[in-house]
Amino acid sequence: MQFLLLGSASLDLIQQVSETLAGRIIYLEMPPISAEEAEAASISIDELWLRGGFPDSLTAVTDEDSYLWRQAFVRSYLERDVPMFAPRMPAATIGRFWTMLANGQGNTLNSARLAQGLGVSAPMIGRYIDLLVDLMLVRRLQPWSGNLGKRLVKSPKIYVRDSGLVHALLEIGTLHQLLGHPVVGPSWEGFVLETLIVAAGPDVVPFYYRTADGAEIDLVLEQAGKPKVAIEVKRASAPQAERGFFVACDDLGIESRIVVGAGAEDYPAKGGVKVRTLLSAVSEVREILKSPFAA
Repeated sequence: MQFLLLGSASLDLIQQVSETLAGRIIYLEMPPISAEEAEAASISIDELWLRGGFPDSLTAVTDEDSYLWRQAFVRSYLERDVPMFAPRMPAATIGRFWTMLANGQGNTLNSARLAQGLGVSAPMIGRYIDLLVDLMLVRRLQPWSGNLGKRLVKSPKIYVRDSGLVHALLEIGTLHQLLGHPVVGPSWEGFVLETLIVAAGPDVVPFYYRTADGAEIDLVLEQAGKPKVAIEVKRASAPQAERGFFVACDDLGIESRIVVGAGAEDYPAKGGVKVRTLLSAVSEVREILKSPFAA
């Protein structure tokens, strides 16, 4: 058996492999360092959140070294990889766009507003997002769209996938700066969602759920076409689910309800909700969504 490990910015190689080895290859997405791996290395969740999961960033000697590494990473992408894979897209514009997405971490996509801010057309915004999604730098979280007879929000939510890159793009270098920044809540949400989506496994499809009436779930994990787990994310030590979360869970018939906070303890809450630390939530999601192929 032979393995070919490719970097995230390897679209040409991926295309060539798919053309020449169709039916003889398996694609495996290798995520950054996980919360469990960080814990095993005595790295705190807050440090992983601040620095992100790229090994050289996470294991840097100081926060300044980590920040400089991520700044260089962003610059090298814009100067080398974007011109290579999208020669007709101006790298400077992609850089501004990437920063705009970091500022609006977790917002629903508003192509017209983004296009106006960049001075480009709305279809061009779609092309920019496609590029960053293909490079595994951005996640486009689709809305749940089943037929419930309710008015559902239909625009995807956009997240920069690595929290460390969010902070580098916004020039946030320390935990103190992050905790005082307006992006602190959305950044934590994106970090938690990305961690749990990876933990859920490849046979699980992630969505978010929101109605025009305000019922909302930050992350719905669907397995075999059925919504199985509802997750709410709060950057608080003692978080509580709001009414809209319970309404949304009832809409979808979800019994497994988890709120992930920033505290250090797990405990039950009203309405069948389980308040969990991130590490506990990872374990619980894996337990609920055991792969049907597992022994």
